[in-house]
Amino acid sequence: MTQKYKQSIYQKTIKRKASLKGVGLHTGVNSTVTFKPAEENFGIRFKRLDIDGCPEILADIDHVIDISRGTSIGQEGFRIHTVEHILAAITGLQIDNILIELTEKEPPVMDGSAKPFVDILLDAGIKEQKTKRKELVIDRPLSYIEPDRGVEIHILPAESFRITFTTDYGYPSLGVQSCSLYSLENNFINEFAPSRTFCFFSEIEELYSLGLIKGGSLDSALVFLDRDVKENELNKLKKIFKIDSKIFVSENGLLNGTKLRFSNEPVRHKTLDLLGDLALLGIPIRGHVIATKSGHAANVEFVKKIKSSYKKKIQNQYKMDSIDSFNIQSILKIMPHRYPFLLVDKILSVKPGEEVKAIKNVTFNEPFFQGHFPNQPIMPGVLILEAMAQTGGFLVLNSIPNPETKLMYFSGINNSRFKKTVVPGDQIFFKAKLDKFRMGTCKISAIAKVNDEVVCEAELLASVVDKEA
Repeated sequence: MTQKYKQSIYQKTIKRKASLKGVGLHTGVNSTVTFKPAEENFGIRFKRLDIDGCPEILADIDHVIDISRGTSIGQEGFRIHTVEHILAAITGLQIDNILIELTEKEPPVMDGSAKPFVDILLDAGIKEQKTKRKELVIDRPLSYIEPDRGVEIHILPAESFRITFTTDYGYPSLGVQSCSLYSLENNFINEFAPSRTFCFFSEIEELYSLGLIKGGSLDSALVFLDRDVKENELNKLKKIFKIDSKIFVSENGLLNGTKLRFSNEPVRHKTLDLLGDLALLGIPIRGHVIATKSGHAANVEFVKKIKSSYKKKIQNQYKMDSIDSFNIQSILKIMPHRYPFLLVDKILSVKPGEEVKAIKNVTFNEPFFQGHFPNQPIMPGVLILEAMAQTGGFLVLNSIPNPETKLMYFSGINNSRFKKTVVPGDQIFFKAKLDKFRMGTCKISAIAKVNDEVVCEAELLASVVDKEA
């Protein structure tokens, strides 16, 4: 059964902690990884429990210290090896805030894919938080190229995040392969997370001599046969990895005839690695990544280039938590209302997905004063409610992509109270909070004040709908 999950404009964490035990791929250490929920804007952080003080490290491109057949991060003399599979699992599930505790210097490799991590994170449950997700929208092409190795990575503007990947190893058992990850929500869990890491038989002895793959096994990696293999070489391999069972050469081009989960499993795993390395940018991307023959070294350099080229834009995203002062022209770009039914003059501040503050200056020239108690002008209470609703509508529309294509229809008013009249010369201060927003429906708490005295309060219910063409 295909597993999916819904996209959200809000940050997410997990509901409860979850743990896995296993062996580290390169270091061979016995390790336990525990995933824990984290507060909003926490990011993705690792924590070494085996070191005095239990230091934490943010999963960030500036902390990358090694890319030897994996991506390792470190700071202040300690490191964490091979983080890409865990980061791919977290990024693929679009989890924004999480703490990853480790009892050793490398997480367990498990079966060599991201699936065990994905499964346990889904089992722990994913919880939507109240703060809006930040996102880097790619608005111009950017490339990283190594002509001598035929490596290319490009990123182009796109409506959503996607990856297209091509590999070319030139071996009969593993030639040219390509794949596309079009949607994290629809494709990641079943089509990419299960893809396993791999190597060529001719690489094994060299990798081991370099102090790598100490925890490797035929259960945690695919081994492709890139040349003829002799019996004594198989026996040597058994000794290196302390394998008791038989090792044999298979006609399918893989050691021990391991069955592929996908016909192009290797390129899917390279896509998985790239997804994990892109997580080190520290902010989700909206753009199309096109990669050819890329590995961890090129991925890391590409992420560095994105961070450098989009430095101001990334910084501005993290300043968007409190946007100050939208004037009437800015309001008109988002709100569909016009005179005489636009009842908000200025947005003082907005925290997308959380809260908005606005004002309306009430003058004697308001058209409703001509017929509503003309000898003793009072602003109609229903229009105060409408102004509160418009304030809440601005908050919601400013919290979603492409607000100009949407409308807000209010469906209910609960617990409304009118506490003071509003007359010409008053300035109404509005404050609206987004209490809930799921599946296109929302609940907003709003309050209106004049001279710091409450004149009206209510709970508003509404739905977001598409504009008719």
